[in-house]
Amino acid sequence: MLELFQTEWCPASHRVRERLTELGVDYVNRQVPVERKARSELRAAIGRDTIPAVRLENGSAVVGEEEILALVDELFATPRTEEEDAHRQKAEKARRRFLEEECECLQRATH
Repeated sequence: MLELFQTEWCPASHRVRERLTELGVDYVNRQVPVERKARSELRAAIGRDTIPAVRLENGSAVVGEEEILALVDELFATPRTEEEDAHRQKAEKARRRFLEEECECLQRATH
């Protein structure tokens, strides 16, 4: 099973999680510490302290959003399905709602 090493605050990690969800890929989510010095488990698992990172079942690792997304698309992407489109539409709706209702920067500009 694919393991994703990430944090919730990391935008690149978010985009990787979102793509995995769109494709229906099962994975194990591994939270890593904020401070790089404290990421000994990550270094032991993949040899680096950078996120996002994935470890495949064969033990190989891929680090970085672009590299991970390319790998995920290569391994799991098929012609877009209705489920993938539904996930994308739901995510876009949530982003718009956040910007309209909660984002202070946008509220200041429009109110």
